[in-house]
Amino acid sequence: MSPLSESTAGRPVTWQPTVRQQQQSRLWDFMTWVGEHRHVHLTDYRALWQWSVQDLSAFWDSVREYFGVLGDGFDGPALAEERMPGARWYPNATLNFAENVLRHAQDPALAGTTALLTVTEENAVAELTWRQLEAQVASLAGHLRRLGVEPGDRVAAVLPNLPEAIIGLLATASIGAIWTINSPDLSAAATLDRLRQLEPQILIGVDGYRFNGKDFDRREHLAAVEAGLPSVRHTIVVRNAYPAAPEPECARIAFADLVTDTADADYHRVAFDHPLWILFSSGTTGAPKGIVHGHGGITLEALKGTGLNQDMGPGDLYYVAANTSWMVWNTLVNNLMSGASVVTYAGSPMFGRKDRQFEIIALTGATMFATGAAYLSVVEKSGLQPHTDWDLSPLRAVLSTGSPLPDSTWLWVHEHVKPDVHLGSDSGGTDICSGFIGSNPLEPVHLGELQGPLLGVAVEAWSETGDRVVGDVGEMIITRPMPSMPLFFWGDTDGAKYRSSYFEKFPGVWTHGDWITETTDGTFVVHGRSDATLNRGGVRLGSADIYAALQHVPEVSDSLVIGLEQPNGGYYMPLFVTLAPGVPLSAELDARIRTTIREHTSPRHVPDEIITAPAIPITHANKKIEVPIKKLFAGHPPHRAVNRGSLANPGAIDWYIDCAQQFNSRRKHSDRAESNLPQREEVGTQTTLLDPPAARKAMSDDTRSTQL
Repeated sequence: MSPLSESTAGRPVTWQPTVRQQQQSRLWDFMTWVGEHRHVHLTDYRALWQWSVQDLSAFWDSVREYFGVLGDGFDGPALAEERMPGARWYPNATLNFAENVLRHAQDPALAGTTALLTVTEENAVAELTWRQLEAQVASLAGHLRRLGVEPGDRVAAVLPNLPEAIIGLLATASIGAIWTINSPDLSAAATLDRLRQLEPQILIGVDGYRFNGKDFDRREHLAAVEAGLPSVRHTIVVRNAYPAAPEPECARIAFADLVTDTADADYHRVAFDHPLWILFSSGTTGAPKGIVHGHGGITLEALKGTGLNQDMGPGDLYYVAANTSWMVWNTLVNNLMSGASVVTYAGSPMFGRKDRQFEIIALTGATMFATGAAYLSVVEKSGLQPHTDWDLSPLRAVLSTGSPLPDSTWLWVHEHVKPDVHLGSDSGGTDICSGFIGSNPLEPVHLGELQGPLLGVAVEAWSETGDRVVGDVGEMIITRPMPSMPLFFWGDTDGAKYRSSYFEKFPGVWTHGDWITETTDGTFVVHGRSDATLNRGGVRLGSADIYAALQHVPEVSDSLVIGLEQPNGGYYMPLFVTLAPGVPLSAELDARIRTTIREHTSPRHVPDEIITAPAIPITHANKKIEVPIKKLFAGHPPHRAVNRGSLANPGAIDWYIDCAQQFNSRRKHSDRAESNLPQREEVGTQTTLLDPPAARKAMSDDTRSTQL
């Protein structure tokens, strides 16, 4: 058994639902309903999950019927043809995603209650009721139709996390047009890398936004995007920062003028597999891929994921400070689908103080908080104790995602946020706009472990030979279809890119690209991306385990590790660290980092070299770019190794490019037998090789766009 799997044994329980909590959950009610209507009697989560993956058609049709999905033609099996890729769901059905979200506006008990609650950095709060939300969506949809938008046309938005973004998505979907959104902190070039592929007819932009107390004018940015999209017929502007400023010569339309008409809701029902939206892959090593999801698949997945596994519904308030370029932003509308209210916040997640998000939770009374694991770790290291400063009593659940959650941070949440909060870690992806493994309201949570597979997800860990493994590290495999798997990649006419992305390694099953361990108890541990997996002496190591160990070294602010196979059969594994301000990498700190990694993981996890870096490059989804950095050090040209447009802090990559070039130059020209390894100076000192001046400016240029 590997050190990774050994370390998971006997993990303590950190949260346990009471019998009352279990029986009051919507998931419990769903199990009761299935027994009454489908004559399948289920008594616990594992039995429900087993049925959900053994009888896919019956399970997903039960989700549809239980939640009362609006549409036609649902006769026949939910899964008409099972294959991957290319599964066919409800081939005769028609429905509309927006209609199923906004049906709550027709519920007398909900129509006058809050649907969207918007908070600014100054703590100004505004709300839209369900009735008001539907009215604005109907008004905007009517104007889009008058502007010539038809089913299948693309509406592209470049907006922060504002209510206008949700209104725009729902109005677009109501017509049967296709939505896509990017954050305005993406460069114009990176935005065009995505949007040019789609040839959108409508562009919705913003004049500016406030982030971390500073105003960012995006009018020139919008003009550059507009100029690069000859397909755009009309540009709509959200006047968020400069409402009185004159528009440029080209004709633009104010968003506010399009949402005030009195109009009847008009939802165009489309085929189950009609495109709903296009999300983009991070594009760290090439052009971002446009991932197309359908109305029907996302409707069912949203109801199952938020309504059952996350137990969200009317009376709940969901908060996530998500960048709109990250699929987590889409979970806002997915929670609306279940009848929950949501908070939109476009400001800095650490404005004023690092626990800013807990202030927002207290201000709004949010019942569920979704966030990146990195943010929780930052607040932990700050020494702040949110529960002492903020009233967090309504908060019942915290969902951590984006990367594995270190044990120390897991325990910190229960000690310094709320002892009885349901803290869970979920793992999914942009690829399905949902999760594979994660939380449920019926089972206990064990420290460092994801509770189990999500409903309808046939997930297993496989060895390199394609055998299922339990208790050891394996590749995450999905053996049966999910309705929210992509319809296709935009522009991938023969499906070659789609097949190579998920179905090349093991044909007929989905290979996601994560290393996981399935425990003998049916819980899971995620170790990081499989394509960034470290492999020393044939033993696979997860980078996430090293990052978790470094949570115990407060001087380390962030880190990134790569592994390089060497020409002589050796292996070089450097660890790049960013340190707290004013902290040098002394011999004592170097030794303590190594000891901490050894104690919390294994001797194999200890790096060959520890190198201080000015910044860790991350994508707009807060992912560390381990693979591109590895490619740089393996000698790939920078323009092929990394796509700057995919990075939230693009300036940070210059330092690594210089490092890699010098590393490869020294390796190439040295005549020493061990010349394939970098020449190490005295332990604890920073080598001049790895200290190019180009990166010193990176942090000041790019920290504003980094969202944790």
